[in-house]
Amino acid sequence: MNVQIRAKEITLTSHLNDHIAAAIENFKRYHLDITTVNVMIKKEKQNVAVEFDMHIAHAQPVVISDSDHDIDTAIDLAIERANKALGRLHDKMKDHHATSLRDIALPEEVEAE
Repeated sequence: MNVQIRAKEITLTSHLNDHIAAAIENFKRYHLDITTVNVMIKKEKQNVAVEFDMHIAHAQPVVISDSDHDIDTAIDLAIERANKALGRLHDKMKDHHATSLRDIALPEEVEAE
């Protein structure tokens, strides 16, 4: 998985970088084939905007944007929304697959007399 964390008009501290990296590592629990994650943190007029752009194989990209006055809150809100979106995508892909062979009931054998 390629990860790129960028900041515009904000200095990215090691604490913020580690927090985002841990959240991205946590995205692996959904067992989606996430190929690229781009994180953009930028200063707006009075808020800080955080955007997660996640590219997943065999699916449309998932783009999550959130903003808040506090940078930590904005990151946490974006991570929470990304977890929710990835969970929904995981459930959709899991339900889409065919029934496994273990779940198929075999017909009762006819006894010959």
